[in-house]
Amino acid sequence: MKTCVTIMIVFSFLTSLAPAPAWNVDTAKAKITFIIDGPFGKVDGSFKGLKATIVFDEKDIAHSSIAASIDVNTIETGIALRNKDLLTQEEWFEPAKYPGISFKSTSFEKTKTGYAVTGDLTLKASTKQVRIPFTFTQNKNSALLKGKFTINREDYGLGQSKTVGKEIIIFFEVPVKK
Repeated sequence: MKTCVTIMIVFSFLTSLAPAPAWNVDTAKAKITFIIDGPFGKVDGSFKGLKATIVFDEKDIAHSSIAASIDVNTIETGIALRNKDLLTQEEWFEPAKYPGISFKSTSFEKTKTGYAVTGDLTLKASTKQVRIPFTFTQNKNSALLKGKFTINREDYGLGQSKTVGKEIIIFFEVPVKK
């Protein structure tokens, strides 16, 4: 009996040390979009090809982590000339020097409406800490991470125009599977 109890205690301890589950991103269905005030109204666009390593467990957020990146060359605003300007003008993305945008989490927290992840967002030559609120809706072996956050484009050296808004609102819907 003692042996059985000891085994159960050890198993329970080892299970509590198990890492949070890893989730695989459905890259084809992931949506990363943005909106910013332009000189003639709102400008919206998107990025494709999200690559991410997501480890998340609602019951153990302390051991969760996210590392994500996206290729700036995938930007799409619906206007070919604008896409070209964003990729070729030095004041914007400069993909030859800075080909990607990346995020690496440093902490997670439970909120009233879901969760928030804090981490380092790197865009061009700047890395700034951001807090990103999100929801996590799980259905067996699949889930959806969904949220939005705002950055100041000037913090990342994006654009010099006074006719473009400073705030970029970024939206994401990331379907994942175990």
